[in-house]
This record gives sequence, C-alpha cells and structure tokens, in this order.
Amino acid sequence: MLESLRGPLTGYCYRILGSASDVDDAVQETMVRALRAIDGFDPERAALSTWVHKIATNVCLDMLRSARRRALPWDMGPASSGGADLGVPLPAARWVEPLADSRVMGTADPAALAMRGETLRLAFIAALQRLPPRQRVALVLRDVLEFSAVEAAEVMRTSVAAANSALQRARATLDRHRPHPADTPRLDDVTQLDLLHRYVKAFQTHDVHELVAVLAHDARSGMPPFAWWLDGAAHIAAVMSASDSCGDDRLIFGEPANGCWTLGQYRPDENGVLVPFALLVVELRDGRISEVVTFLGWGDRFAEFGLPDRPES
Repeated sequence: MLESLRGPLTGYCYRILGSASDVDDAVQETMVRALRAIDGFDPERAALSTWVHKIATNVCLDMLRSARRRALPWDMGPASSGGADLGVPLPAARWVEPLADSRVMGTADPAALAMRGETLRLAFIAALQRLPPRQRVALVLRDVLEFSAVEAAEVMRTSVAAANSALQRARATLDRHRPHPADTPRLDDVTQLDLLHRYVKAFQTHDVHELVAVLAHDARSGMPPFAWWLDGAAHIAAVMSASDSCGDDRLIFGEPANGCWTLGQYRPDENGVLVPFALLVVELRDGRISEVVTFLGWGDRFAEFGLPDRPES
C-alpha cells in the first residue's frame, strides 16, 4: 500500500529539495515514519496520499532548514567572456541536480508525461528553489500534484486561507522566473534523434559550423560545479573550437532525465581507456538545442541514467 506511493513521493520530494542525492533519504525517512504511525492513520479524516505527503513535507522542511538555495550556472551571475579559467568549484549542495525520469514517471499517457516532464525540467526545479520552502510546498501540491485547497492545507498543517495565500505569493514569484517551454523528448521522433546525432558528431569532431547549426541562437551551456557558463550559439562554438580538452571524448545516449535528453560523456584515462566523465542534460526548443548542462563528476551515477561503465568499442 505505502510502496505504491514511492514514485509519486520521489517526484514530490525532488521538486521541493532540488537534489537527487537527498531524495532517497527523504523518501525512505517518509516511509519509515509512515510505517511506524500507520496504526494511527484514519481514512475517515484524510486520504492515504494526503496523510503520507504530510509526513514527506515535514521531512523535506526539516532537511531545508539550514540549506542554501540550489541553482543552475546562469542563476549564479553573468555569462563568461570565454576565458579558460573556470573559477573555483562550488559545493554540491549549491546545485540543482538531475533526476532520471524513470524514477518518477509511471504512466504511458503522453499528455501526462508531457505535463510531468515540464514540471521536472531543471529550469523549473531551479525556479522553484527561489521560493521559500512553504510556498514551494503550496505550489507543488496545488499546481503540480493538483491537490485541492483543503488537502493542501491538511498537508501543510495550516488553514485553507493561509495555504491559498502561500500559493498566490508562490505563483507571483514563479511567473517572474518561469522558463521558456521546451520540446518533450520522444524516442520515436526522428527529427529530435537526428538533431542529437548531429550534435554528438559535431562535439566529437569539433565541427564548429555544424555546432552552430544545431544550437539555438540563444543557447546556454554550463558546467556545474563551476559557476562559469556560456551564452549564445556562436560563443559556445567558439570556445569549444579553441579547446582541445574534449578531443578524444565520446558521447553516448542515456535515458531521459528531467523531461530532457541525456548524454554520457566518456574521457580517456591515463591508460587511454574511456571512463565516465560527465552527464549532459540536453534541452530542445523548436527543433534546436537550447540548453546543455554538463554535470562534471557524475560518472559514478551513470547507471541511474542507463549508461554503461564502459562504452562499447
């Protein structure tokens, strides 16, 4: 009974926390507390989902008490002028982290998948982190999970009026930071697949002309844990063409994450063996690549995204 809620709870806790690393702990703690208190659950007072989300909310708010806002590189400051100095890496706790779609999406309905993917996008998760925690909870409960006002108030342990007030303030803030729409990844979309194959080839061959052709003119590229990022297709292509650090790297398709495509980046070690190096989350918009977030040091988590430890030769 409780186990059937693990997927929805994962999505809920992830949107509140912005951290894939902390989600498992939050969900597990929620399940443990729910099991301990299950004898006190009264179905006449609230639905099981509402009762469990109340527990999850307490867990997440406890975890956020001393946390700083998580973000993406473009939330940290202006774009780089293109210099080679990436600066000092920031702690992992400063970054919004990617989450594999398979961990939260259990429906095959295309409309539902599109809606869920939109509210799991990195840009949307980063926008949520701008909200105070309780406003974040109110917005996710009402506008993402579609809880009623009464249910949201029950989860938040407050009045309906207070929950609605938090929701209105959250909506106003989110409207100022809401990301542009993005294309939903579709495994059977030959146009998307062709675009991604062109990007992979251009990346691996340092084909600047082709790279500009597949990127949106206002594309952005960043590399957490560094705040350094690039703005614009021409700028991204110019910096990549001037660097030989990725000359022998290889990109392999992974499973979707955050409603976006993923690519695993492999780099030769000291023995020339290709090993996991970084995870790329690639967002498409209007038939072009609009955003690439390269999460450096994520090689030990490749399996979560269906990526092998070693690419096939």
